[in-house]
Amino acid sequence: MSNIYESAEATLGFISSPCLAKVELRVACRGISDRDALSKPDPCVVLKMQSHGQWFEVDRTEVIRSSSSPVFSKIFLVDYYFEEVQRLRFELHDISSGTNGLRDADFLGAMECTLGQIVSQRKLTKALLKQGNTSGKSSITVTAEELSGNDDYVELSFSARKLDDKDFFSKSDPFLEIFRINDDGTESLVHRTETIMNNLSPVWKSFKVSFNTLCSGDHDRELKCTVWDWDSNGKHDFIGEFQTTFKEMRTEQEGKQLQWECINPKYQMKKKNYRNSGVVIINHCKIIKMYSFLDYIMGGCQIQFTVAIDFTASNGDPRNSCSLHYIHPYQPNEYLKALVAVGEICQDYDSDKMFPAFGFGALIPPDFKVSHDFAVNSDEDNPECAGIQGVVEAYQNCLPKIQLYGPTNIAPIIQKVASSASEEMHTKEAMEYFILLILTDGVITDMADTREAIVHASHLPMSVIIVGVGNADFTDMQILDGDDGILRSPKGEPVLRDIVQFVPFKDFKHASPAALAKSVLAEVPNQVVDYYNAKGIKPKCMSDYESTRTFSP
Repeated sequence: MSNIYESAEATLGFISSPCLAKVELRVACRGISDRDALSKPDPCVVLKMQSHGQWFEVDRTEVIRSSSSPVFSKIFLVDYYFEEVQRLRFELHDISSGTNGLRDADFLGAMECTLGQIVSQRKLTKALLKQGNTSGKSSITVTAEELSGNDDYVELSFSARKLDDKDFFSKSDPFLEIFRINDDGTESLVHRTETIMNNLSPVWKSFKVSFNTLCSGDHDRELKCTVWDWDSNGKHDFIGEFQTTFKEMRTEQEGKQLQWECINPKYQMKKKNYRNSGVVIINHCKIIKMYSFLDYIMGGCQIQFTVAIDFTASNGDPRNSCSLHYIHPYQPNEYLKALVAVGEICQDYDSDKMFPAFGFGALIPPDFKVSHDFAVNSDEDNPECAGIQGVVEAYQNCLPKIQLYGPTNIAPIIQKVASSASEEMHTKEAMEYFILLILTDGVITDMADTREAIVHASHLPMSVIIVGVGNADFTDMQILDGDDGILRSPKGEPVLRDIVQFVPFKDFKHASPAALAKSVLAEVPNQVVDYYNAKGIKPKCMSDYESTRTFSP
């Protein structure tokens, strides 16, 4: 089995590369052509990333109504790998009100580049190419900024009183924009609130923004806040502005209500008795501490890795070379390849390197009744195997002793691991996070029970990775991966968070094990962080860890 382990070592080096960073991308466009003489476009930019020769949507901006030169407030957050060519595609669409999203939108142009190009130039401006790669007058500018070590968020809430009335037949429709003033004097849009219609004393919804986005980690950095009266034609009326800093905003935390006069410089110069164009009040300013995946791992959190293997008859007789369970003396089967590629990564985060391994869908001795959660090592009292090598050996030794059968039920094994995760949840400490790897050759037969089990598990410190082995049609399995929508139980209860990642092994048949491992494990760090941060659970040993950790300035 040495060739498997050589591949796994390569995988480990690939995944734990120190070159990973988080990069924020800001987008603006200029010179977008009008749809017709009567109306301007309603632009939206869709960011896509290339993987295995295909483009996949990563995220999209908000739609800005009636604008030919939009500056989008949405910030794209992407992972940057020095050792990879990460191809990006920015598509500009005109999404008029009343249309059904991108399906009915007009394509206005696209720009392709690599993330490396954007990062190396920091600001990249290119023409938007239309169908047939013809360029027009419109262009797109993408600005990159690396996230600092501070991942904290700030929660802010604003209101206003007695704003100027800019409309003849009704009251103003105000919205607030916050800009960060950069070292070179340029401005970066941090947030744009919703519009409050027909109201001179609006109360805008609270919002969260990263500390880095708000002020680049500098409490004294100048922030410019502008209040506008929204107009449907995109020509919004200026009401007023004021300057502040995050340091000043934080005085609200000390029990003082902080407010700023909203000033229109033109009125200030022309009108003798001009005082202001209204007052903006900060109602709420709170720092939300965000811990990273490494904070939890270095704070002592262990990854409890469990594997479940499909032993249903559809795999074929293990003695036959056509079987998915056939043990070739020199070439590992797909079950072993997937197991080792993923397991070798996870085992670095488990101090005792003991992994429970279960099988499902087989008739097991001594009475040969079907089981969907039996111990692969034949020890029901202690199903743990010593290291990934122990799991491999238990799997090979198990095959001659059992009879492949069916059906393909995975809910019992999810419930078994969820039971352990539930015990961990009640400790209210970040000590153990559970990852269940399920290897199966076909679409499951207990979909309703599985959906119920996943919805329950989404409340627990647990993630589920499913790898489809063989050439079956796994289309129906995509429903379990919440990327395309929200998974619900048969009763209609939605998952609390997306915890399932499904990948067909055939998509990686001609790729390295590193590619498979990276694909199935890519979402796990965020799933760990999302769970503990949502519960307000700090890393176990943060006091010791923080004393030795150096943060970016």
